[in-house]
Amino acid sequence: MIQAHNLAMPHRLLPVSFDVKAGEIVHLIGPNGSGKSTAIAMLSGLVDYQGEIQFSGKALVQFDLATLARNRSYLSQQDRPAFAVAVYHYLSLSLSAIGQVDEEHAQAAVNEICTALKIRDKLNRSIQQLSGGEWQRVRLAAACLQVWPDLNPDARLLLLDEPAAALDIGQEAVMYKLIRKVANMGIAVVMANHDLNRTLREADKVLLLNNGSCVAKGQPKEVMTVEMLEQVFATRIQRIEHDGRACLLFND
Repeated sequence: MIQAHNLAMPHRLLPVSFDVKAGEIVHLIGPNGSGKSTAIAMLSGLVDYQGEIQFSGKALVQFDLATLARNRSYLSQQDRPAFAVAVYHYLSLSLSAIGQVDEEHAQAAVNEICTALKIRDKLNRSIQQLSGGEWQRVRLAAACLQVWPDLNPDARLLLLDEPAAALDIGQEAVMYKLIRKVANMGIAVVMANHDLNRTLREADKVLLLNNGSCVAKGQPKEVMTVEMLEQVFATRIQRIEHDGRACLLFND
């Protein structure tokens, strides 16, 4: 679905090649400044890059903005906009990017996504009155609506740059559940993530970045070894098994 070959941006990301399949969840992990956000921004088609990105068999540079909006959704790191609108109207803006949609189907999708993220009771509230965690979940809901297959049959890709920012552990749990639901509907998901234990459990594939280089890629159990993680994050790490699942402990 996505094939990136020698994807690079001078001084920020050295050439890296990888592919993403439909329905696959790929996590980009690494220290701050390692190139995670840069890679995701390049996959969005909104910034220049070196190398080649094939998206559904076509060069990404050949897509115009309107077509990109129907094929992928991109949740960037950004501050709250200055304008004040109700949450429901903000979510409607994400649907405007994909053209005419059936009103009944749109309402059903809004209800399902907002219920999953536990923000359905916030629909009539101004976005300026939301807490940081509430606002982040509203943004995530908008991103998911744009690629919800029932509304947008052209949707292929969901890009998330640190979507767990500002979320507490309960909100993180519902977020990851929704992301898996989106992937199970055939949408590829590429996301930057800092919670390594979540990556161990949730990712189908991992790219480990450090200082702008990809130092390892593959399945989590192959990439996220104690030796590799200690080297990249410069901290002591212990890996244990609990209830049949691997867990990372971080020691100072």
